Amino acid sequence: MTSLSVEILAADAAEPITSAGNAQLGIAVLAGIALIVLLITKFKLHAFLALTIGSLALGAFAGAPLADTIKSFTTGLGNTVAGVGVLIALGAILGKLLADSGGADQIVDTILARASARSMPWAMVLIASVIGLPLFFEVGIVLLIPVVLLVAKRGNYSLMRIGIPALAGLSVMHGLIPPHPGPLVAIDALGANLGVTLALGLVVAIPTVIIAGPVFSRYAARWVDIPVPENMVPARPSEDLEKRPGFGATVATILLPVVLMLVKALVDIVVDDPANGLQKVTDVIGSPLIALLAAVIVGMFTLGRAAGFTKERLSSTVEKSLAPIAGVLLIVGAGGGFKQTLIDIGVGQMILDFSENWSIPALLLAWLIAVAIRLATGSATVATISAAGLVAPLAEGISTTETALLVLAIGAGSLFFSHVNDAGFWLVKEYFGMTVGQTVKTWSVMETIISVVGIVFVLLLSLVL
Repeated sequence: MTSLSVEILAADAAEPITSAGNAQLGIAVLAGIALIVLLITKFKLHAFLALTIGSLALGAFAGAPLADTIKSFTTGLGNTVAGVGVLIALGAILGKLLADSGGADQIVDTILARASARSMPWAMVLIASVIGLPLFFEVGIVLLIPVVLLVAKRGNYSLMRIGIPALAGLSVMHGLIPPHPGPLVAIDALGANLGVTLALGLVVAIPTVIIAGPVFSRYAARWVDIPVPENMVPARPSEDLEKRPGFGATVATILLPVVLMLVKALVDIVVDDPANGLQKVTDVIGSPLIALLAAVIVGMFTLGRAAGFTKERLSSTVEKSLAPIAGVLLIVGAGGGFKQTLIDIGVGQMILDFSENWSIPALLLAWLIAVAIRLATGSATVATISAAGLVAPLAEGISTTETALLVLAIGAGSLFFSHVNDAGFWLVKEYFGMTVGQTVKTWSVMETIISVVGIVFVLLLSLVL
């Protein structure tokens, strides 16, 4: 988000479209969120429609004119899609290239060939973390679960000992690390620096994924000892390919946008001179759009062409990658509209008043709000978007580092205790052949560990930085 956008948001927050008091605003927010939850959970309405209706209801409950509420919603939707829509699309293309070319399988096979029985959980968390960087969570699960099942079956390993580290790697990437939609939207809403957020996100993610993955899997394997479900071992994506891209080229392609964005962040900190030639160059190549675009273009050669794809096959792969993200873009956009409606009715000032009166640290408040919305809606993305909108005023006037930590606090909160209203819960349950109780004892507990450990490390970083 540009500084001009931040100023506009600040101006909107300072001059709300309604003169309602804090009590009415608080009731309006609770009613609006409750309506969204009800529509998603009870009536099974698509999250895009639920967020749209909830935003209009929020404005009505707060006493704002309908025309102003519509304007706030459409403005927020447009700004959000403009800010992150292209990045989500580029991430989807890169992920599809990685999957279809066999690059993901190449990483898996290379690491597993060198892993011993003792190091296998660590190998799985490494695979999931690397592959999870450019992939949406659901895509990552579909891609990795066959590998988890095959490894557990062939090596006679406990399914939970192998599966939990893989799920932890994917989940941590999904909640904390851009270019995933949730972190991107939070960065955009709070005006955070993407490179700094990415760097600090990796610092938080590494210990978090170790504790929630290989360490917790020891206990999960004792609590739930189940055989590999035979009917859930499907064919792998690249089995029909004659050749696959190399391991080094695949990893380099995945890490290219991360490296470019981290270089930009490092130069911004060390040089700190917008007129400097080096900083001008890194500001361009390290921008999320250019970094991801570069990775996609490079990936067409290092992944697509290396797998023997023709120009037509490459074009088809790109086309197929974009169709599934239409729903994601609409949900993210509607979430941005909901966020802007929250800001424009004056909820930001209410949150500021609340945090001052109760002396709750901004990071902890952001985490708690995200936790509450996650528990209610079951969606990490919706929780991130809504929480970012609620705490956006807290980001005004604070340092770049503090803003990045605020994004990570929201991301950690958005992963708290996945249960029956989360699509991911049922995906994991069915793939692993578990009961609801077994899924709660493994997957749900793992998500909670990620959330709690994540906020602990965010708070520790805030003390140091």
